[in-house]
Amino acid sequence: MHRPAVPKASLLRSLLRTKSIEQTIADAAEPGRELKRSLTAWDLMILGVAVAVGAGIFSVGARAAGSFAGPAVTLSFVLAALACALAIMCYAEFASSIPVAGSAYTYTYATLGEFLAWIIGWDLILELLTAGAVIAKYWGIYLAMVFALFDIQIPATIDVLGVGVDWGPLVIVAVFTALLILGTKMSARVNNVFTLIKVGIVVFVIVVGFTYFDPANLKPFVPPAVPTGGGEGDVWGQSLLSWATGAAPAKYGLAGVLSGAALVFFAFIGFDVVATSAEEVKNPQRTLPLGIFGGLALVTLLYIGVALALTGMVPYTLLAEAENPSLATAFVAVGAGWAAQVISVGILVGLTTVIMVLLMGLSRVLLAMSRDGLLPRWLSVTSATRKTPVRLQLITGAAVALLAGFTRVEILEEMINIGTLSAFVLVSLAVVVLRRTRPDLPRAYRVPFAPVLPIVSALLCFYLMLNLTTLTWVRFVVWLLVGTAVYFAYGRRHARVGASPAG
Repeated sequence: MHRPAVPKASLLRSLLRTKSIEQTIADAAEPGRELKRSLTAWDLMILGVAVAVGAGIFSVGARAAGSFAGPAVTLSFVLAALACALAIMCYAEFASSIPVAGSAYTYTYATLGEFLAWIIGWDLILELLTAGAVIAKYWGIYLAMVFALFDIQIPATIDVLGVGVDWGPLVIVAVFTALLILGTKMSARVNNVFTLIKVGIVVFVIVVGFTYFDPANLKPFVPPAVPTGGGEGDVWGQSLLSWATGAAPAKYGLAGVLSGAALVFFAFIGFDVVATSAEEVKNPQRTLPLGIFGGLALVTLLYIGVALALTGMVPYTLLAEAENPSLATAFVAVGAGWAAQVISVGILVGLTTVIMVLLMGLSRVLLAMSRDGLLPRWLSVTSATRKTPVRLQLITGAAVALLAGFTRVEILEEMINIGTLSAFVLVSLAVVVLRRTRPDLPRAYRVPFAPVLPIVSALLCFYLMLNLTTLTWVRFVVWLLVGTAVYFAYGRRHARVGASPAG
């Protein structure tokens, strides 16, 4: 059947149409698709710590120190924390004004238009799906390592009908999918216990690490830049900024500190996930800012403590020579192998809570998109008794488990960063837009020095994106093209905003 061509003006209007904040809040209370408000500021703070303090704190800092920044990796963490804090201010203003599920997707839909909202929702799916699968994959690996500490040899991969299957991710994803279906509050209680245990382990690691501290290891604090070699094979491994400017691939120096910040930003991805729980928070106008900022402050202190302990224990050159450097590398080097065992247990506990929060965040983003009609509406149905999105939780759990159990998803690690940073850029700009379009909107929290700080946040996050590899950017563009095709094939035609009289 021939479909008449859509006028350009009409097409543009549909791409730029926004969903009113009043309608967004009203839709969150739609019978059969609503969530239950049960979380407190404490629960939110722990959620942020739970998703941010994972394997990253034990490994990504060592990689950044050895491969990029040297002892100045502490500055990399500070810069990444600053970028995250600026963006989180913008999230907090939105979350206190529009306390519904969907996070950056919802905020963008209310300000910058439907197409950008779809793109950022598509980015969030990439971030949360990839992160959940990567973390679940590592959970299975570290589970086998912890068993090995007690002389129990259980392989991380088993052979099923000639196919290698990582069984660990399947088990942990299944457990947390079931918990999330039973109720967000119950899941939060389990999460709180695991998170307090892993924070205790991190503090222990910092204290023990400082007993081996040698100030000489911090010199030079910012090592001079050195080339990393040339050749065509380096094109995909160098940052997009280096490739675009023609700069020779190098590490250390100021550029190394910035590249290190782009890498360790992986450790701060959790806080945009916390905003996806806005619809399940009691007294969100007060609770959301307190919970988000409390979690970020605690995580930043832990990261800086770990970075200082790590680079003070051993020379950064030792980390550079290691194949897969981590905190355990440093402890083994100073003769404290027993601490490396504690770290392995800490990583396993840390990864456990990360998986739960990512699974919850992914289902909430998809809930918001399907409730708006951009994805099939049947996905957004919630349980009549527990008020949880059972269908979505099962689908997202299965997708994460299959990716982690049957693919080499860990090669897509940097996709998590680029998805998060792109969301941060748009949310930062959206705050400026909403201040102009809805100055009357009640705001329990306001970003100070607007529009300067939101614009600085957007620029800083975009700059960190440019420091990711060209291969990551190519994969990101491919993902966006696929998302654009899905939007025009389904989302644009079924959007509820487009079907309304105002649409």
